[in-house]
Amino acid sequence: MPAKHPFVTKDQLVTIAEHYPTPFHLYDEAGIRANVEAVLDAFSWNPGFKEYFAVKANPNPRLISILAEYGCGCDCSSDTELMICDALDIRGSDIMFSSNDTPADDFRFARELGAIVNFDDITHIEFFERVAGPIPKTVSCRFNPGGLFQLANGIMDNPGDSKYGMTREQLFEAYRMLVDRGAENLGLHAFLASNTVTNDYYPALARILFELAVDLARETGAHIGFINLSGGVGIPYRPDQVPNDIHAIGEGVRRAFEEVLVPAGMGDVALCAEMGRFMMGPYGCLVTRAIHEKHIYKDYVGVDANACDLIRPAMYDAYHHITVMGQAGGPDKSGLPATRTYDIVGNLCENNDKFAHDRALPQVDIGDLLVIHDTGAHGYSMGYNYNGRLRHAEVLLRTDGSCELIRRAETAADYFATLDITDTGRALIARAARTS
Repeated sequence: MPAKHPFVTKDQLVTIAEHYPTPFHLYDEAGIRANVEAVLDAFSWNPGFKEYFAVKANPNPRLISILAEYGCGCDCSSDTELMICDALDIRGSDIMFSSNDTPADDFRFARELGAIVNFDDITHIEFFERVAGPIPKTVSCRFNPGGLFQLANGIMDNPGDSKYGMTREQLFEAYRMLVDRGAENLGLHAFLASNTVTNDYYPALARILFELAVDLARETGAHIGFINLSGGVGIPYRPDQVPNDIHAIGEGVRRAFEEVLVPAGMGDVALCAEMGRFMMGPYGCLVTRAIHEKHIYKDYVGVDANACDLIRPAMYDAYHHITVMGQAGGPDKSGLPATRTYDIVGNLCENNDKFAHDRALPQVDIGDLLVIHDTGAHGYSMGYNYNGRLRHAEVLLRTDGSCELIRRAETAADYFATLDITDTGRALIARAARTS
């Protein structure tokens, strides 16, 4: 199997772990910056292009602020994600509000911040008017073509089984409704597949949306100002996968743009993306330490992280590569051959609390540091507190090699904080504070 290398060396990691107890999520600032520059360059042929980072993938304000330096906006789906934007002075057209089953308060807050609202359903138009006021001049709608979405290399996903978006017929009616209500600059959005590791996905999706946009403009009289390709551009979790080439993807979208929109007189349409996983996933890892070993019907290594820190393997049986780094004073194991087979497990009372099963790895010794790769997106953000386990810290590895704590670890007092309405709760908070 080809190698997959951490963005941090063993010596660096040993030093970092001396300052920040394991487990913790570590992020690579240099990688994040290089990647966003590549994305912007790949779509520079479209003057209006804008990446709206999917906040759900990683809602840490410090990381979002790095992307904002490059002009990226935010794709939000809840009022708390909108609060992060507000705190970072990200407002107006720098926010794409793409939600579903949306509460009234969320629509009101999006309206207050001047966000571009992306309607998931035709019924949300009248609901928005009722709870948030008149339809803004710039709005968007989400399309769901139904059926299966497939490319030459197989079925990508099943939009027909997805709760998101409108049918084609609903979409045309929604555009007419929005134009009648004063909308002047309309957008079109679709998300048809998740974590695609192919350069063909965005160009194929773009062609579908471009052709649909031409029909919408002709039949409804709406001005299509922007088309949102959403997310779905994936990352190679497995070492044998070939990474997406964002420049090849951008060129494929450009060809579709030139062949469909330009001849229709729509060459001024701006393009948007809402990538989360591609923007942040490879530039984060979960750093954990081996604390137990168990030998029964198979060999287990117990680490000090658990599925509360990274739920994807437990939820989806998702693969995350693991590198055994070693420990202070010992050998660097990151390049050693895989001579053992382990299940790497956490400490939850659930048998699916496993980061890897039957994984070939070098010999793991108690105290060894392990890097679990590709947790920069949908890692910390999907954390939870089952078994009363606490969520751990987030650390940024700066471009100069220094480290910055960008989220502290939770304490027991944090866990009990919402029980402060009862005497028992207040007693728990006080006890937790004494032991923190």
